Amino acid sequence: MIFQLIEDLIFPDPALAEEDGLLAVGGDLSVPRLLLAYENGIFPWFTEEEPIMWYSPPQRFVLYPTEVKISKSMRQVLNSEKFTLTYNQAFSDVIAECAMAKRKGQNGTWINLDMIAAYNELHRQGFAHSIEIWENEELVGGLYGVLLGDVFCGESMFSKKSNASKTALIWLCQNVQLSLIDCQVYTEHLESMGARLISREAFLDHLRKNH
Repeated sequence: MIFQLIEDLIFPDPALAEEDGLLAVGGDLSVPRLLLAYENGIFPWFTEEEPIMWYSPPQRFVLYPTEVKISKSMRQVLNSEKFTLTYNQAFSDVIAECAMAKRKGQNGTWINLDMIAAYNELHRQGFAHSIEIWENEELVGGLYGVLLGDVFCGESMFSKKSNASKTALIWLCQNVQLSLIDCQVYTEHLESMGARLISREAFLDHLRKNH
């Protein structure tokens, strides 16, 4: 059963989601609703032609910062100081680049204009954060997400140069006091860096204890 959201700020129990994680449709992308969603392990994911759709997958793909894998070649990249890194200095540019990034197996992007406006507002209010990777003053990689206590709910990343987004993720693991990074759904790339699947119940329990 897929729930239709009403104007009231309320979400159904995430355990009632469909097998693919779809829980509800409708509502809006206001800051209060987005924060309520994240606090309950729910995130928006939809394309331009679709209504707002809210997901809570039965298994959550997460990365524990202490478990991040850094290959020998990646250590060389980090030590080379090839890239310059900044934090929360170009949020709107990072989300715009993420929206334009081509992704394997995807024709378009879920980061539409409404999503961009909503997350820029989350950033202005201090809830959404970005890491920027620069090379010769050009933005070549980065990531953004929503911070709940010591849980970082990652939304998207991009990389115009090899290892740029990896650099951002490793910095996040090593320099922000986090207990967990929510990667939402499985990707081979993040699995290679140490991310793994946990149950929805385990994820929600972690959120409750650390938010």
